[in-house]
Amino acid sequence: MIDVAGLVPGAHEGKGMGNQFLDDLRQADVLIHVIDIAGSTNENGEPVGTGTYDPAEDVKFLELELDLWYYGILKKGWEKFARQVMQEKMDIQIALAKQLSGLNVTEEYVIETINSLGLNKDSPGKWSDEDLKNIAGELRTKTKPMIIACNKIDIPSANENFERLKKEFPDHLLIKCSSESELALREAAKHNLIDYLPGEDTFKIIEENKLNDKQKNALIFIRENLLDKYGVTGVQGVLDKAVFDLLGYIAIFPGGVNKLEDQYGNTLPDCFLMPAGTTALDFAFRLHTDFGNKFIRAIDVKTKRTIGKDHQLKHRDVIEIISDK
Repeated sequence: MIDVAGLVPGAHEGKGMGNQFLDDLRQADVLIHVIDIAGSTNENGEPVGTGTYDPAEDVKFLELELDLWYYGILKKGWEKFARQVMQEKMDIQIALAKQLSGLNVTEEYVIETINSLGLNKDSPGKWSDEDLKNIAGELRTKTKPMIIACNKIDIPSANENFERLKKEFPDHLLIKCSSESELALREAAKHNLIDYLPGEDTFKIIEENKLNDKQKNALIFIRENLLDKYGVTGVQGVLDKAVFDLLGYIAIFPGGVNKLEDQYGNTLPDCFLMPAGTTALDFAFRLHTDFGNKFIRAIDVKTKRTIGKDHQLKHRDVIEIISDK
């Protein structure tokens, strides 16, 4: 996970820390855009009165900046590129995917975009400037799927803004959250004041006499203004959506048929997030290069069935790797 530099309008032109921000984004597979849904932070990241700033502007301006960034990369040397594609009768999807490979653009994404916009793939030299902007926007959406983390949902007027943004951006994935509440709960759990697991809809106070009045009031506020209303703080939900829904990753546990615990008695202490389609051999290499190079077979611990190197693993599989020592 990368916490990128702040973004201001004009970032695609290098304003603020725009260049650093956009360079960081090149390596991102999913974007989590954190906005102040209570409207208490303006476009420059400065605190303002609650409800005085429209958070919808943040959604619009970030997407505009990203689209213009993609457009700038696409537009650079376009005439020469398009002319070469037409003269050499190259497949535009292959040429353009190669040109934009640094943005994770694939041939499939290119052809889907061309078809959806109704463009003639044999005549890229005739595509207008508006066509290029539309292509940039489509490819940005495909290569940088985004979650809008609507932070500060526990502040009055925040939920009203959230419901409005859901109508204004029906195709966007918006999630209510309160990072401050999640942090408070995790800190309290770390100090053994409460029993709380990130993503759960409740917590249990372990020893109330260890809590001072300020801590008690904070926990009461979180329970009444967040958990009772919305169920969760939303922070874990944002991460789960990014990893499992948008990226389609699966969780694989290394284990043994006769040994599921480590030396400290922890059951299945390790978990690896892997892309869909991961094979037993892929997982062996992820654990250690030697396991992959000396792979003999794997065992599905749940079924105790032997599986081969090309067997595709499923979400929450427990796998034992057998290799040549």
